[in-house]
Amino acid sequence: MTIEQWLMIGVFIATFISLIKYSQVPERVFSVTVLLCLGLSFVNVDDILTNAVNPGLVTLVLLVLCSFAFERTSILRRLSASVFNGSKVKSTLRLLLGTAFASALMSNTAVVATLISTVKNNKLINAGKLLLPLSYVAILGGTLTLVGTSTNLIVNSLLIKQGHEGFSFFDFSLIGLTGLVVCLVVIIWRSKSLPMLEGDELTTNDYLLEAEVALNSSLVGQSIEENGLRNLDSLFLVEIVRCGKLISPVTPDEIVQAKDRLIFSGDISKVLTLQQFDGLNLFAEQDDLLRDNLTEVLVKADSTIAGKTLKKAGFRARFDAAVVAVRREGCALSGKLGDIVLQPGDFLVLAVGQDFATRPNLSKNFYILSGHQADNMLSGWRDHSTVWGFFASIMVSISTPLPLLSCLFVYLAFLIFSGSLSVNEIKRRFPLEIWMIVLGALTLATAIENTGLADMIAQDIEALLQGKSVYLAFTVIFILTIIMTELITNSAAAALAFPVAYNIALGLGVDPMPFMMAVAFAASGSFISPYGYQTNVMVFNAGNYQLIDYIRFGLPISIIYSAAMIFIIPIIFPF
Repeated sequence: MTIEQWLMIGVFIATFISLIKYSQVPERVFSVTVLLCLGLSFVNVDDILTNAVNPGLVTLVLLVLCSFAFERTSILRRLSASVFNGSKVKSTLRLLLGTAFASALMSNTAVVATLISTVKNNKLINAGKLLLPLSYVAILGGTLTLVGTSTNLIVNSLLIKQGHEGFSFFDFSLIGLTGLVVCLVVIIWRSKSLPMLEGDELTTNDYLLEAEVALNSSLVGQSIEENGLRNLDSLFLVEIVRCGKLISPVTPDEIVQAKDRLIFSGDISKVLTLQQFDGLNLFAEQDDLLRDNLTEVLVKADSTIAGKTLKKAGFRARFDAAVVAVRREGCALSGKLGDIVLQPGDFLVLAVGQDFATRPNLSKNFYILSGHQADNMLSGWRDHSTVWGFFASIMVSISTPLPLLSCLFVYLAFLIFSGSLSVNEIKRRFPLEIWMIVLGALTLATAIENTGLADMIAQDIEALLQGKSVYLAFTVIFILTIIMTELITNSAAAALAFPVAYNIALGLGVDPMPFMMAVAFAASGSFISPYGYQTNVMVFNAGNYQLIDYIRFGLPISIIYSAAMIFIIPIIFPF
């Protein structure tokens, strides 16, 4: 082996380790990988520019952009409203099957976000029995089509880079349907083992509220008990922040002082009862933003406020709204609201101003779960044309020689000219993170080829497995990829596993298609970790699950899924 090849192996290993350590920012890891490959002369600028406009990558970006308009249609709201009717069995099947097939055509993250509130508020079936299954069937539904999950599109981009035509829209469907059917049986059977969650606790007891004692308040100088702050309806005083120090637990004889910040936990619908106390100002009361009509939102994974405190995010100025309460289920919050670092999946209750609904950055940052809906939700002919235009684009790409890329360009142009999607929104929400991940993966694959490492791997694998079963190599690739997706997320797992799997297939002298399918389906099979897939993170918070719940519930599903995929893929795509 040459020094170049050893360095290339070092870059690959360093990328993998960094993705484990910095799993929350894979785009940054891949950006560094691109710079390393360029700095070590494994690739040149022309290689990077060619990869940046890879047809598969452009298709992925266009699909994400078009989905911004699709999220604002009424289709998901209609699905949500029609779920819980009749018996428990019918309602469960309607929820799970509806989620699976909706996820095959649109963002499964958006599908799950829309349905979380409906599941939690239903009176027919305990939410704890449904939220984790909801995430899993959304993952399985995403494997049904080329556009169902970014994983499939990433593998498609990498395949096109190797000179292949890429996948057709329904290449994944038969395999994905097999996985959905066998896993759905296990999911329904095993759902009884999930913990019960009390509906009232889910919606009332986890929100954190803050109120400040004014200088001239009559509460000053009296104890908590004397002020009547211990026996509030559905609100509980959990701690006091005084001069930067935290007092917890709060004893009945604790004397209230001016400028104390009282932190309550409880039912946000009772928040206005705190106004009855003289000189007790709620966090959201400044600027006269407190309203009877409160709005509940969920912070998106790609939100610009994630990782920032409310103060640093400039929340009030940015959204014309004040945060009344914050909830992060599965994790106890503490301290002042303004100092809490927001995370994807956090639930916020907002007191909104007059301009809130017109702010164009709402859809970028939040899923609005209840209360005040944004003005940019589509209605009338724009609503219908956005939905049917998407389906028409897919059908044209399937039934004619016109590629999906061309159809999406036309569809995106229609969305812009019809006013369903604005150029400003495209600028704000351009999927730079996904673009950097795929560009990094493409560049890594190019570097492996340019250094001769790809040919060496192919030759070594051919010599190592000479006379042995190709099926063994295929199985190893699948298992390694599914382990990686639990460690470093699905997109990163697909990006790293592809060049290895592709070159192993070449070394064995077989059709690479089954190996590519193994990477795609294994990278989507995140059933054990709450962090391997976005929908798992969302229900982890919403359902107040523990890590052990994912392991107990997800491990049998992961095993069944793996066995089904390892069995069915070579049948549909022979070696």
